[in-house]
Amino acid sequence: MDKRILVGITQQGVWDMALESMPLAAGYLKSTALADERIREAADIRIFNFRGGVSISAMATEIFSERVPEIFACSVYGWNFRAFGSLAETYKRMNPRGWVVFGGTHVAHQAERVFRLFPAVDVIVNGEGELVFRDLVGAYLDGRSPDDLGHIQGVSFRDAAGAIVTTEQRERIEDLDVIPSPILSGALDLLDDTGRFRYDVALMETNRGCPYKCSFCFWGGATGQRVKAFSRERLRAELEVLGRLKVETIALCDANFGMLPIDEEFVDDLIEIRDRYGYPRALESSWAKNKSQVFYSIVRKMKRAGMRSSFTLSLQTLSDTALSLMNRRNMKVNAWEDLVSWLNAEGLECYAELIWGAPGETVESFYEGYDRLAARISRIAVYPLLLLPNTEYYDKRDEYGIIAVRGDTDDFEYSLAHNTVSFEENLRMQRFMFWARVMGEYTVLRHTWAPLRVLAGVTQSQVLRDIQAWMDETDDPAAEPLRDWLTQSAADQDAYGPAVAYLLADPEAKRLLGRWWHESMRSAVPRAVAPLLDEVFQYDLLTHPIPLREDVLDTTEPLPMVRIGDDDYFLRSGVKFEYDVPAVLDALRTGREPDLSPCPVTLDLYHRTGFENFLGTTNHEEIIYFMGVQRHQITGAAPDPLTVLDGVAGIEDDLDDGPSPAPLMAAEPARVVAEIGGGGASACR
Repeated sequence: MDKRILVGITQQGVWDMALESMPLAAGYLKSTALADERIREAADIRIFNFRGGVSISAMATEIFSERVPEIFACSVYGWNFRAFGSLAETYKRMNPRGWVVFGGTHVAHQAERVFRLFPAVDVIVNGEGELVFRDLVGAYLDGRSPDDLGHIQGVSFRDAAGAIVTTEQRERIEDLDVIPSPILSGALDLLDDTGRFRYDVALMETNRGCPYKCSFCFWGGATGQRVKAFSRERLRAELEVLGRLKVETIALCDANFGMLPIDEEFVDDLIEIRDRYGYPRALESSWAKNKSQVFYSIVRKMKRAGMRSSFTLSLQTLSDTALSLMNRRNMKVNAWEDLVSWLNAEGLECYAELIWGAPGETVESFYEGYDRLAARISRIAVYPLLLLPNTEYYDKRDEYGIIAVRGDTDDFEYSLAHNTVSFEENLRMQRFMFWARVMGEYTVLRHTWAPLRVLAGVTQSQVLRDIQAWMDETDDPAAEPLRDWLTQSAADQDAYGPAVAYLLADPEAKRLLGRWWHESMRSAVPRAVAPLLDEVFQYDLLTHPIPLREDVLDTTEPLPMVRIGDDDYFLRSGVKFEYDVPAVLDALRTGREPDLSPCPVTLDLYHRTGFENFLGTTNHEEIIYFMGVQRHQITGAAPDPLTVLDGVAGIEDDLDDGPSPAPLMAAEPARVVAEIGGGGASACR
């Protein structure tokens, strides 16, 4: 019989998807605690990692059925706060003498509220948790009581009389390498039962800290702090492991990657390891707010190496008044137009982030900023203002007149009104935000925005408001699910996942979008360019990702799978257009005058397989990699002129044989053309 104490570290991700989220924070806690020889001999530390959709009862069954832990620790965020509070109560009934430890950004420095809501919680960790957690496990082994922890820095607890005690804040860790790597130490199970990497992406940290003090952000208590980095040797060793395991994407948990020279060294190592193993192939991160020469050098190297990434413009607002109240008025990030032009000229994927509802913003200033931004970059992530604990907005809510409500399924506070936005205006903008996110951020429409703006004079916000008005009025039953998700989305961010899945993968949703286009949007565009815009819209629908999921099967003829390099693709071949849509889009993207004359082309579109692992999530950084593209966009070779002008002559000759054909999840080209219109036919000039 194992006489060691059982320590359970519990993590639940935000998304309900096929693959788990990597529990990096829990891995840090486990690896640091087990580096202590006494703890290693006396404690069995297990990580219980759950997907976003797992119920409280299912989590309780897995955690407590075999053996009830002596220490029950939870990595707490706004989306799992209530679930873990409920589990803590259950745990205490099963083991009254056990310890419940809460840590994470949502509970740090919030002892009064947490203890009031969840009396079963014994200890709250304030700040970096690795060394504190190690000390807490040691205190348990010493026979201490959870009301006698005054010797441990960085915690809150209740003393024997029930009074809340918060100890002195622990200094931030100077040498991050004292935290053993969960990837290198074996603290994390990296493989599933089939021997494949088990997580959606591999999470890594290269540094900690953020030099800025934005009013809406806490970033683990590291805002306004000097950036501290892990060693290059450690990070390279982690990349080696992940490369050997054929990990597709590295997602960095840094606040400002691309700011320091060591970031370029990391990319050098990443590319070298990719060249050796073929993996990792993509790097996602919160990029440096102020773009230095290091950033530009990194981007050029990644482009030359064919390393994928989505480059983020974390603007949050374009209102000068709102920027000042955000403490971002003088940040170089505000000079963004030249950067976007450069990224577009380089052919690199980028998107922008805006926050709706910041103090100082108005409806008019937001629409103005949104369309100004959309004129350069259409993929805009619009997030509602959340009052996060320990932020300036949270502390100054009375000064800004902020009225907020907590979410139905999470513990975030959503802003409803403040000094410059009324309650009624916010309700109206919540509806706009739903359509902005599902149609723009999640790329349900991706290619149509620029042609509508340049050729028809219709701004992106006008298109979104047109969709909203039409969906409100249509009697088409296919719109009912979207109206339901729209209603839910104001209080439940999980409503976005099924809405995006529906629009990207369900043939009924594509038929619905076709009706909207023909009945509403098309009448707002000049007749001279309407046939071309019909085909651009068609191209948008045809390039949607294709999931391999039995519950979204279409009844049309299956598409074959082919292999290019190490990846499988659905091949949609012989797609005919009366206009050279890709050429028009490329000209608009790079600021050139497009040739608007008819020019019949036949295209082959390749859709990378595996989208089903992200279907139903709001992970737009990954969704973008499954969009249909032409072959030269995969291989990096120049497009075959025969393919562009005359069809598919010879293109299949250099494709490897793939697996058996897989079913098509979206309508075939002929069907889509019939539903949304195909444009006029004439020969190339």
